Amino acid sequence: MTSKPTPPDGLVIVDKPSGFTSHDVVAKMRGIARTRRIGHAGTLDPMATGVLVLGVEKATKLLGHLALTEKEYVGTVRLGQNTLTDDAEGEITSCADASKVTREAVDTAVAKLTGDIMQVPSKVSAIKINGVRSYKRARDGEEFEIPARPVTVSSFQVYDVRDAVAEDGTALLDLVVSVVCSSGTYIRALARDLGADLGVGGHLTALRRTRVGPYKLDAAKTLDQLQKELTVMPVAEAAGAAFPRWDVDARRARLLTNGVRLEMPEVYAGAGAVAVFDPQGRFLALVEEQRGKAKSLAVFG
Repeated sequence: MTSKPTPPDGLVIVDKPSGFTSHDVVAKMRGIARTRRIGHAGTLDPMATGVLVLGVEKATKLLGHLALTEKEYVGTVRLGQNTLTDDAEGEITSCADASKVTREAVDTAVAKLTGDIMQVPSKVSAIKINGVRSYKRARDGEEFEIPARPVTVSSFQVYDVRDAVAEDGTALLDLVVSVVCSSGTYIRALARDLGADLGVGGHLTALRRTRVGPYKLDAAKTLDQLQKELTVMPVAEAAGAAFPRWDVDARRARLLTNGVRLEMPEVYAGAGAVAVFDPQGRFLALVEEQRGKAKSLAVFG
């Protein structure tokens, strides 16, 4: 009797296709990697494509910490139309002539949505309101408000402005944009708020995520490519790329894996999650500095 091959521990960087939910991708990858133990670091809307980080086996313990890292996107914002979902998936709820909107006005409105801002997520989002997903409340026809949340948009650039026309002939504008932002930022909410500020409405018509933390699109594989050859980034390499690295000697490595809270060098104070490696380069744990000591977040060694 042949034993079932053990799935490798590590990250899989997927180039998510449009029309798939993040959960659809996880389900597909469970079949490809032949394991149930797969999760993702931060969802992508079905319409969106691009970088989706999956963890296989032990690497699932990294995902909650990876989900907090910075993201980068390219997309298209259509000015002149609002939709129910703030993106092209929802029905159009209003239409306005956007032909008088100047590039100067666009740049001014974009500047207001850059930096540390308060953002109200889309009602058709996965945010939980009193334990119930917002999209479920919206589908059930409930009237409710989502509180604004602090997010950071470190870069919001407009690369191109193109004329577009609605089905009824109304003049619209399409903006090709790139955004670098903190975790939890909704790009379709940026599109909605940009259109609202310009007085014509707006929604997102295309979105591609090009980076999650250190993991970029050039490292991503399509589901078809992964079906042919499963490419897994080893968990040690993944952790070394995403978090500050702390190399410890053999004695400290032994103490750490036995649950002793080591003293941490001051350089890691306030650094968040830190990846600890032993002298052989083995990835031992994710820790964070707490009152000068290493508090364990997840143990791998």
